[in-house]
Amino acid sequence: MTQPTFATLVSRWYEENARDLPWREPGVGAWAILVSEVMLQQTPVVRVLPAWRAWLDRWPDPAALAADTPAEAIRMWGRLGYPRRAVRLRDCAVAIVERHGGAVPDKLDQLLALPGVGTYTARAVAAFAYGQRHPVVDTNVRRVVSRAVAGKPDAGPATRPADLVACEELLPLEPAAAALASAAFMELGAVVCTARSPRCPACPVESVCAWRASGQQAPAGPTRRPQRYAGTDRQVRGLLLGVLREATGPVPHQRLDQVWSDDVQRARALAGLVTDGLVEPVGEAAFRLAGDGPATPLPLP
Repeated sequence: MTQPTFATLVSRWYEENARDLPWREPGVGAWAILVSEVMLQQTPVVRVLPAWRAWLDRWPDPAALAADTPAEAIRMWGRLGYPRRAVRLRDCAVAIVERHGGAVPDKLDQLLALPGVGTYTARAVAAFAYGQRHPVVDTNVRRVVSRAVAGKPDAGPATRPADLVACEELLPLEPAAAALASAAFMELGAVVCTARSPRCPACPVESVCAWRASGQQAPAGPTRRPQRYAGTDRQVRGLLLGVLREATGPVPHQRLDQVWSDDVQRARALAGLVTDGLVEPVGEAAFRLAGDGPATPLPLP
């Protein structure tokens, strides 16, 4: 009797154990999936869930977001973190309207050409929204493949071309089955084959896992040093954006001066926000969120 493939074992496990997440529900469109993938970058699911629902309630399709201002996207992003993602998502919506008539494209090269859409996001949308066969490789997937196939406890800090090749070799040939397997690999790494406390007895591929067979242990410490937040420019940027998000008009420089006592660091953080396209000066003594003014509707081609 032919033994089930690695992808089959993980896919069967996924169908019985996958978390109930709204962007995985049948009939969810490509725009909703694209928004979820952007929001989930470096952000836990529990924080993304309410933000994702609120975002789609306000902007249910790319045209709705494209017709609004970057400032409103930044406001809606709130404290989700890494707010440049909000601006990139709005830029992406504009490009979808201008290039694709308001519909998220289904071709990988067209997805990769969208602003702010990289290797992972493009393949995730192609696989999860359109059921295509592409290796969808994030940190969780790289860890699963590294352990189960290569026998290494960790895959390293960054995705390499070899990771895409290794993952693709595990995918079934049939596109729908490959898309399911891509989601399953990701889920397995997120909830079972975790970085510090893997639950090997609950893993569907424990019996064929090269790392498990080697007897190696997970690294004692994190593979990457946790990023410090308190006192950093990131914290100052967040405080400045918090004031600007709440404002209904330009904020005087004197009001922003009250946010942080270190003049040099505050000025550096504010300059960074301007450079990143999140904030813009108004005259010589005030600032506002980028594009915080009347929106100009974009006509569909």
